[in-house]
Amino acid sequence: MINIKENERLNTLNHSCAHLLAQAVSHLYPNAKFWVGPVIEEGFYYDIDLGDEVIKEEDLAKIEKEMKKISKDGKRIVRNEISKAEALERFKDDPYKVDLISRMDEEETTISTYTQGDFTDLCRGPHVETVKELKNFKLIKHSGAYWKNDAKNKMLQRIYGVCFDNPEDLEDYLRELQEARERDHRKIGKDLDIFMTSSLIGAGMPLWLPNGAVIRKNLENYIYKKERSLGYDHVYTPCVGTKQLYVTSGHWDHYQKNMFPLMKVDEEEFVLRPMNCPHHMVVYKNKLHSYRDLPVRIGEFATDFRYEASGAVKGLERVRCMCQNDAHLFVRPDQIGEEFKSVVNLILEVYKDFGIKNYKFRLSLRDPEDKKKYFDDDEMWNTAEAKLREVLNELGVEYFEAVGEAAFYGPKLDVEVKPAVGPEVTLSTCQLDFLLPRRFELNYVDSDAEKKTPVVIHRAIFGTFDRFTAFIIEETKGAFPLWLAPTQMVIVPVNSEIHSDYAYQVKEALAKEGYRVAVDDRNEKLGYRIREAQLKKIPVQIVVGDGEIAEGAVNIRRFGVQGNTTLKLEEAIKAFKEETDKFTC
Repeated sequence: MINIKENERLNTLNHSCAHLLAQAVSHLYPNAKFWVGPVIEEGFYYDIDLGDEVIKEEDLAKIEKEMKKISKDGKRIVRNEISKAEALERFKDDPYKVDLISRMDEEETTISTYTQGDFTDLCRGPHVETVKELKNFKLIKHSGAYWKNDAKNKMLQRIYGVCFDNPEDLEDYLRELQEARERDHRKIGKDLDIFMTSSLIGAGMPLWLPNGAVIRKNLENYIYKKERSLGYDHVYTPCVGTKQLYVTSGHWDHYQKNMFPLMKVDEEEFVLRPMNCPHHMVVYKNKLHSYRDLPVRIGEFATDFRYEASGAVKGLERVRCMCQNDAHLFVRPDQIGEEFKSVVNLILEVYKDFGIKNYKFRLSLRDPEDKKKYFDDDEMWNTAEAKLREVLNELGVEYFEAVGEAAFYGPKLDVEVKPAVGPEVTLSTCQLDFLLPRRFELNYVDSDAEKKTPVVIHRAIFGTFDRFTAFIIEETKGAFPLWLAPTQMVIVPVNSEIHSDYAYQVKEALAKEGYRVAVDDRNEKLGYRIREAQLKKIPVQIVVGDGEIAEGAVNIRRFGVQGNTTLKLEEAIKAFKEETDKFTC
């Protein structure tokens, strides 16, 4: 979906349309007072104080009608410059505009306004030439919004809209918007009982419901199986650490603003951990290592906590409490290339299994001019960045470089994935680190009997289970593959009184093989029960009646697939196992 804010023409068009909206509202609601109307990625909005009146859904059509009427008049949009004193006088009856003007720097001797017909608004611009250009718009939704985003202030009414140059682009955008609504993991997550949020628990702290717990556990089992086959050892470490742990790692200096506040217990200072690498450094240091022991691969499904602004929190995609599919590989310098390749190959293998095709690799480098954000050691950075380029070139992987996107301790390879809707998201990451092993004084005994410092590769294949689940929900619209679905199969007897016994026999046989199966033998019509299974997006519906009982068979219907197939029960189980065994432990 196009980012309207970043498109110069659309930015100007939507900025102007926000004024058109305000003008229409001023006609329909003469006592309205206006706060701000910025352009956003999805179009524009305007925050308005309507006193005791409340905008309803049906009022949007009335406002749109007035906007079209104004647009047809074709008035020119005229810029004027006035002094701060003149601006305060001009908008003296609107306390919101007076607040804006009063907070402007004194050196701003001139303030710009834009006038179209009978409406004048405070604005820097730019705007289109005439309101006639504002024909292809749509008001999308409305909501409440606190003045200045402060819950202590008055609740204003926010109206969202979007504007394009031609009706075709508007129609395409609205179609994409509808598609985005249908794929929104927050809606699907609620409809399918995958996760919930509660203000009593706190923003950004999702609760995984039983269906969501099944999905997450299967993702954990899937990646655990792959990691074990590659020689990973898994650990459990605490969700807290002392302040000194993060001082030692360097995160306290570089990452503190993203951490939750300190907690004091028995004169010690603790913090909820935002990442797992310091803990894994301590795990590695627990025993003496020989060069023959390396690489040491430490993995963990670890719960971390990071402070996100409340406005940035979004479902499972952006949270304050997350579970990372994390691992740290402790390697000799001569092993960097092979281990890094192994991580990239694992990423590619996982993406193939999940059908993820639209992605690109980003080599995230430091900004050498920024001495505060990054550990100051030019030799270390040059060595690390050169090594990553060398490995990527050997792999023949296409990538682009992004200066200023590295971690404070080293460069990294991020995988940016284009989801079905919305902007790109970073799922997987692989980072090279020469710094933390030095800070924690890690070592191994080399072949020459000398102690050497290992290099650490930080990597997360799924990123977090939270964001990866959000991504998969939106990719599939909640129609999960058979191996991942919370309920994999539902057995529907044609006649609940006559065929239920056989339905439960089929369920028992499938449950013995580890499948998550339900029987729907309610006293409802067969078509109704099948449709309900479809609405729940259960991958397999198995219908059993007289013919299936006589043949020891099952009639299989797949979600989203026309037609059905009848197989002997043993054959059906064999087919299901061929489909799912690859993904399960």
